[in-house]
Amino acid sequence: MTSTRERLTVQRRNAQGSWKFVVLAIPFLFVTTPLAAHHAFSSEFDEKKPVKLKGSVVKMEFTNPHAWIYIDVNGPDGKVVRWSIECGAPNALLRRGFTPRSLPPGTEIIVTGYRAKNGSPRANGEDLTYADGRTLFLGSPGEGPGSGVR
Repeated sequence: MTSTRERLTVQRRNAQGSWKFVVLAIPFLFVTTPLAAHHAFSSEFDEKKPVKLKGSVVKMEFTNPHAWIYIDVNGPDGKVVRWSIECGAPNALLRRGFTPRSLPPGTEIIVTGYRAKNGSPRANGEDLTYADGRTLFLGSPGEGPGSGVR
């Protein structure tokens, strides 16, 4: 049989161990916070709203976590609309042979992808097709409708 004093000692040690665990776990919360800030495809884009945009490249930005292509597209009313196309990570594009110099301003391209849920002229790019027929996958592995991940 254990005495009251022994039980209190064991409880105190357990409480101290729990406190140490909490103190040691706090830094890991800060390490994982940036990962949670990275959005999922479905939070911004609608897989039920595919788009096919034909336009002229204005500029390309190789910035993390996603590269961006800006194109001017002639709308049905004849007005030019500037679209922002979100691509995969710059490193993923580089591994596919795509560099910041692959799309000089004025290049005519066709981009397929999925429109922003809020209706703005933004899309998550899936494929880019050059005028000569070459195609490049723009998305990130594991993102979007083609990947099976939502």
